[in-house]
Amino acid sequence: MIDHIFEGNRAFCENEVRPNCEFYEALATGQKPSVLWIGCSDSRIVPEMIANVKPGELFVHRNIGNVVPPLDLNAGTVLEYAINHLKVQEIVVCGHSDCGACKALDADLSHDHMIPNWLSNARPAQKRVDDRLPPASTETERKARLEAIAKENVRLQLEHLRQFPIVQKAEAEGRIHLNGVYYDIASGDLSVVE
Repeated sequence: MIDHIFEGNRAFCENEVRPNCEFYEALATGQKPSVLWIGCSDSRIVPEMIANVKPGELFVHRNIGNVVPPLDLNAGTVLEYAINHLKVQEIVVCGHSDCGACKALDADLSHDHMIPNWLSNARPAQKRVDDRLPPASTETERKARLEAIAKENVRLQLEHLRQFPIVQKAEAEGRIHLNGVYYDIASGDLSVVE
């Protein structure tokens, strides 16, 4: 696989970088993204492709389940750099269809150690869906439940973001706006999560 990656890089340099050398030379001098994108590590979710933007337009933070643990050091560092140094104006939390993390909330993970601990930061989303939807008994109901959990998880992570003092201050001053979105893998559609 590593050979395939290097072959791909050679093609990228030949077909993208060299014909656009001025863009990449300018890009090499610094970044000025306007959006911090918090998304899932899922290999099918490529923020720059979804948004059809060029390198340098998104500052991206990805992890399992697009989770923002309350007052987490890693997330806090990303937020501090994005808000104070990069001066982003938007923060996007992106959930998606067929999310393995959201599926795992309904699974038996007793054989795992780290995953259940991490997913505790998304568990309230599952509980909120449990409170309003009956247990799924058909494939259609399971798909609807999974989508509901993924969207509720986006809302939950926006709540977690607002627990960080830096986000509270920047949002109160109107320097940033928080947005929740949902990406459907099959259609490619991105929609707002209210």
